[in-house]
Amino acid sequence: MKEILLEGLYVLAGLVSLITGYMALKDRELPTRIGTALFWGILAVIFIIGKYLPPSVVGFMLLIMGVLTAFKQVRLGSLKNADEKFRKEKSRLIGNKIFIPALTIAVFAFGIAQFTKLGGLVGLGFGAIAATIIALVMTKAEIKYIGYDGSRLLQQVGSASILPQLLAALGALFNAAGVGQVIAQGISSIIPEGNVLAGVIAYCVGMAIFTMIMGNAFAAFAVITAGIGLPFVFSQGANPAIAGALALTAGYCGTLMTPMAANFNIVPAAILETKNKNRIILSQIPLALALLVTHIVLMYILAF
Repeated sequence: MKEILLEGLYVLAGLVSLITGYMALKDRELPTRIGTALFWGILAVIFIIGKYLPPSVVGFMLLIMGVLTAFKQVRLGSLKNADEKFRKEKSRLIGNKIFIPALTIAVFAFGIAQFTKLGGLVGLGFGAIAATIIALVMTKAEIKYIGYDGSRLLQQVGSASILPQLLAALGALFNAAGVGQVIAQGISSIIPEGNVLAGVIAYCVGMAIFTMIMGNAFAAFAVITAGIGLPFVFSQGANPAIAGALALTAGYCGTLMTPMAANFNIVPAAILETKNKNRIILSQIPLALALLVTHIVLMYILAF
């Protein structure tokens, strides 16, 4: 049942991408409408029937998407948001109730993950569907705006929307290729044998830096734990539960400081239309560094 539901949610995501490609193709004001439509169309095919395609075909399709992005053929079309006066009026009428749909997603994701065997991804999908219905009821908007605004936001985010999936796959590839062992060999020439504090610093900082490269702490965790955590921290007697948990969250200090974590840093900047696309990252760097130091202290004190 879980696999069937997940496949259905992937198809729905593919349909959103397909609508985005169709709207880009119809947009005569978009100079790169062919490239933009092709990008979102390929992504739609991968989501909808990618499971049944040979991996080499999917890989080739991803390469095409990469080429389109590299040559700046994926751009935001002329889809416009509602005028500012209308949005301010709706904001005044709805007030803080506008957060109910967003909270609905969290409640569904948590509830289904905790109390059923369907998992968090299914909960997230059902939460998104429920949130959409609630938002329509609250705003009394027409159903047709689901496709329009979904397409507008997806085009606004652009190719960065698929970066988390690609980076997660890259993390698995790095782990399979033995990058962790290479890192361990390099670190062993720097860290004195038996120095617990140096091992803790290397583990936490390594997680933050590799997360900045990968954009995903989960992807970095397997590689850095194999390369630094096991030989320089766990082998020194660290509590695996405490050290592992702190290492993972230390990685998220790196998430706050990198554009590779597109869903955290670049997507919000695009939606908020900030003048500097790195504005969110710049605001988070001082806190991220303070948290990283805190993680080092906590791991050194609590894990040993």
